[in-house]
Amino acid sequence: MINIENYFASMHKAIEKVDFSEIEKAINIIVEKIENNKNIFVCGNGGSALTASHYVTDWNKSYYLKTGKQLKGISLNDNIGLVTSIGNDLSYDDAFSFQLESLAQKDDILIAISGSGNSKNIIKAINSAKKIGCLSLAVLGHDGGEAIKISDFSIHFPSWDMQICEDFHLSFGHLVMKSICSESIKPLYE
Repeated sequence: MINIENYFASMHKAIEKVDFSEIEKAINIIVEKIENNKNIFVCGNGGSALTASHYVTDWNKSYYLKTGKQLKGISLNDNIGLVTSIGNDLSYDDAFSFQLESLAQKDDILIAISGSGNSKNIIKAINSAKKIGCLSLAVLGHDGGEAIKISDFSIHFPSWDMQICEDFHLSFGHLVMKSICSESIKPLYE
């Protein structure tokens, strides 16, 4: 059985290593893209694919309900027919870059979520974003991998525990949602 106390202790240790100014900078970039009516593309593999969908679900719905304005968030994971046809007919490595090259425009943003930062389809998507003139923001774990070196901006949650990385990645999405909806983050316990 897992030692629950150790899990949260590991999470706390990782939080102490997080650069909160990176998070604030990333949120400001996303807010700027929303205010300028740019597309926000998000992608990831495995649990990160679901986090990408979660971001877009929270951001699109909450922002519209709060402001009555559009937020153009698109998860590149959510069209399973397109993802699987690209994987079958081309390569799974092209699953996100192919979509990005057909949908994205200059000054849009790609948010690539990856625990390792080394997934080939994530690296290709970031490189495609550069080619198009999109900003790339990588939300990463582990040591950041290749993605931390090639993305325009990154948020790095330095943990080798994938579940803790995924916890942080999801928390980042919630911080963005609260920021774009002008919700303060109130302490539960004082």
